[in-house]
Amino acid sequence: MTAKVSERRFEEAIECALLEFGPDACPERPREVRELAVPYTVEFEPGGYRRGDSKHWDSGLCLITTEVLDFLLATQPKEWKRLEDHYGADVKQRFFGRLSREIGRRGALDVLRNGVKDSGCKFQLAYFQPASGLNEELQRLHAANQFSVVRQLYYSDESKHKSLDLALFLNGIPIFTVELKNPLSGQNVEDGIRQYKYTRDPREPLFQHGRCLAHFVVDSELVFVTTRLAGPDTRFLPLNQGRFGGAGNPPVPPTREAYATDYLWERVWARDSVLDLVRQFIHEFEREDDKGRKNGKRLLIFPRYQQLDAVRKLVRDARHHGPGQRYLIQHSAGSGKSFTIAWLAHQLSILHDAEDRRVFDSIVVVTDRRILDRQLQHTIRQFERTLGVVENIDQTSRQLKDALEAGRTIIVTTLQKFPVIAEQIGRLPGQRFAVIVDEAHSSQSGETTKSLKAVLASGSLEDAERAEAGAPTSEEEIEDAVLEEIRKRGPSPNLSTFAFTATPKPKTLELFGRKRPDGKLEPFHLYSMRQAIEEGFILDVLANYTTYKAYWRLLKKVEDDPHYDKRKAAHLLKSFAELHPHAINEKIAICVEHFAAQAQSEIGGRAKAMIVTRSRLHAVRYKLALDRFLEQKAYPWKSLVAFSGTVEDKGASYTESGMNSAGRGRVISERQTAAEFDKPEYRFLVVANKFQTGFDQPLLYTMYVDKKLGGVNAVQTLSRLNRTHPDKKGTMVLDFANDAEDIRKAFEPYYETTLLSEETDPNLLYEVQGRLLDFGVYADADVAAFARIYFDNEATQARLYAALKPAQDRFGALVAEEKRDFRGQLTDYARLYAFLSQILTFADPELEKLYVYVRYLRRLLPAGREDLPREVQQNIDMESYRIQETGSGRISLERYAGQLEPMATKPQHSGGDEEIETLSRIIAELNERFGINLGPEHRVTLDHIRTALDQDAGLDASARVNTRENVRLTFDPKVEDKIQEIAEMNFELYKRITDDPAFGRVLKNFLFDDYMSRRARTGR
Repeated sequence: MTAKVSERRFEEAIECALLEFGPDACPERPREVRELAVPYTVEFEPGGYRRGDSKHWDSGLCLITTEVLDFLLATQPKEWKRLEDHYGADVKQRFFGRLSREIGRRGALDVLRNGVKDSGCKFQLAYFQPASGLNEELQRLHAANQFSVVRQLYYSDESKHKSLDLALFLNGIPIFTVELKNPLSGQNVEDGIRQYKYTRDPREPLFQHGRCLAHFVVDSELVFVTTRLAGPDTRFLPLNQGRFGGAGNPPVPPTREAYATDYLWERVWARDSVLDLVRQFIHEFEREDDKGRKNGKRLLIFPRYQQLDAVRKLVRDARHHGPGQRYLIQHSAGSGKSFTIAWLAHQLSILHDAEDRRVFDSIVVVTDRRILDRQLQHTIRQFERTLGVVENIDQTSRQLKDALEAGRTIIVTTLQKFPVIAEQIGRLPGQRFAVIVDEAHSSQSGETTKSLKAVLASGSLEDAERAEAGAPTSEEEIEDAVLEEIRKRGPSPNLSTFAFTATPKPKTLELFGRKRPDGKLEPFHLYSMRQAIEEGFILDVLANYTTYKAYWRLLKKVEDDPHYDKRKAAHLLKSFAELHPHAINEKIAICVEHFAAQAQSEIGGRAKAMIVTRSRLHAVRYKLALDRFLEQKAYPWKSLVAFSGTVEDKGASYTESGMNSAGRGRVISERQTAAEFDKPEYRFLVVANKFQTGFDQPLLYTMYVDKKLGGVNAVQTLSRLNRTHPDKKGTMVLDFANDAEDIRKAFEPYYETTLLSEETDPNLLYEVQGRLLDFGVYADADVAAFARIYFDNEATQARLYAALKPAQDRFGALVAEEKRDFRGQLTDYARLYAFLSQILTFADPELEKLYVYVRYLRRLLPAGREDLPREVQQNIDMESYRIQETGSGRISLERYAGQLEPMATKPQHSGGDEEIETLSRIIAELNERFGINLGPEHRVTLDHIRTALDQDAGLDASARVNTRENVRLTFDPKVEDKIQEIAEMNFELYKRITDDPAFGRVLKNFLFDDYMSRRARTGR
């Protein structure tokens, strides 16, 4: 019985799988035909290895010399004869010594890729799969590669008893070493990792950096890998497929006699897979400092499983379907996205289809974040093996234009550069493009992307010249011009888009997602936040989350009792309270004292903190208060602030550079803020809408949040904390503005996979079109007249103004509420059409005509904003302010596929009637809500909730266009908000709802039924 569960049996099973279809195949191994478990999986033919001859293993040279010689004689006999003529009888000893020294100096990776020279003779040590099948000689040489597996390899000259369970060789050169463990016999991968760390001396020749490509630890459930053995400091990374959205590997079906880790030896270690890894994936580079100077530290990169899987599936699908496709890759932060993009860009650049035609002429890598743009350029540049293949666009838009026209293979640039040059390069001859978009969000919709597509989709120089030769005169020509605009904005058959994001929005899923049989849209490839956390690539930012709530009372300072619009005044009074110096000082004291007591000693005493504020003015006041507090308490830390533009406050002007440079003796520009924060003396960074995305600082340990966060914005902001560091054990969040339930709801759609429930209904456009006509501001004839001018290349701007003037005049005759509603409907139409036109090629040119008409008309219509009663802030003062902790601990997330809803329109855009209240009544109501609990009877409280729900515009919009089930999805978070609002109004009822879940559910069901019944009775 013991023999059946021994490590030896596990070793035999792997060896037999590797030897399958090879000269030393195990005859007893049953062969089975397996269906692909996942679509688009790139399968390589398994097996094909031979048993390595360990008798010819030279532990000093780290070579199986007979296998090296067999390969050279089979592929380069003439060159070997030349070397033999030169060296004579010493040829083997001299060459093997030379080869071993070159591997020690340059690394096995470089030698396998580029070969070695010896006395004027050049030898290749491996032949890779050619990009096309046109060269039969290269195909023959590729087939001559010799793979071998050796069990129990005795690797040490010092001790003849030290052996490795498995070693894999390519043409006699060791590429992988393996330690195997069998959990049934009491050991697992953790034991194998300890074995490598503490009993495998990294000074042994075989274990020196670069001599071997990777070292694996494998058991029946898990795989871990490292490229550098460094004793106790060795870091092994998981190489697992994922299990139900988390870490690990899928369980083996009972019908299969297999291991959960057999993908490793059957797919990853397959012959052509290994050659692909050596040629395309495994990468060595020298680390560089912030100024791009190499520091001498070499790093060998082995792809993580999700990186390898994603790139291979994308390349395979692109080869099969060609250009014109869209792909969404949802990879969590910490997934190594920069490397994934670099690998994908290079492999797409040499991709050929089944007819040996190049699939893409140019690969354009686009990012909308300048910091990551430089990071991507740097990463892709290090992958370049042929000078001139990669063009980094880091200067001007003209540089990008020249790169496209010159047909550069890989171009790295920012999205912002495309609109600037779109018209300049409109004559670019038609080519086939792959556009890789990093952090694909809503910036990929509308006119910016239309410009990009127009540039890349132009047919030829002749087509462009013909288009400019004359203006459309007939209605048919106008229709053709309109349809051409539609074609530019819609899907392009010569353009494939590969969109990467950790947090896809509904627009992103609809633009780039893949439709499932049930109609939902999903990513093409997924590496979830949950799996990244469980595998240790990022930290769980919700593991230590503390929420606070502010309670305040205001005091009226004037004798009389002026009247104001209640809604507007309430907003300003709340803003007054949160900007009051006392409120800011209270929060700063909590932040700094918490940091001093619980955070500053973390990460080896290097921990840093970010304070997230709700506005630029808040950031300025927080920065000033923070510096005063640090000075008063004699703390040795410094702070920085980040915000855009200039802020005017109490007669003074503030800029980011000015505030950061004050007292420093030198100017710290905005571009230097991130690098400055990296210095040890800076511990606090105060931000307002900056550094909340794309900021990578592993020493960031604590975040203090004083800003309402929701949806994608909450995930992106809090994820600034999730970067790992060898000394970083966790994170902390103190939140003054959000409750735990809001944060949980924001994160859950992105915890595992993210789905879109259904596609946006394109007929919504006709609904908005009809509502716009009902206002009587314009008629169909006005739209047609404008289109004739707009699509006439010779038309003047004055004629456009004249065509819009009648609608302007009619708009002026509307009442204020109708003006707000009309402008809102214009916005809805433009937003919805710009989005939908990227997905569908509409056959109705009237929609395109209306689109260009409403875009320009809206710019000429005054917004009609009313002055808010800011003088109300001069009539009140702060009476009391206190902050109270409301909860602390882990925010737990449910494990299910998060679902987002598609775009919709709002039937009405009404600001609502003004509700006039006296100043004293407004203050009393707010004090009741935020201060002492003086709530009325339960019936009055419930009536308050009902009224609030009736007045909720978002809920009203949802109820107008959705089914009852979908309305409930909107209602639930809304009623939760209203319940939170009554905590101070009626704490007894609030506590009953929150403490008794059954009672809470019954009450919420009652409120929902009541809401829907009243809507039905009133015909709303």
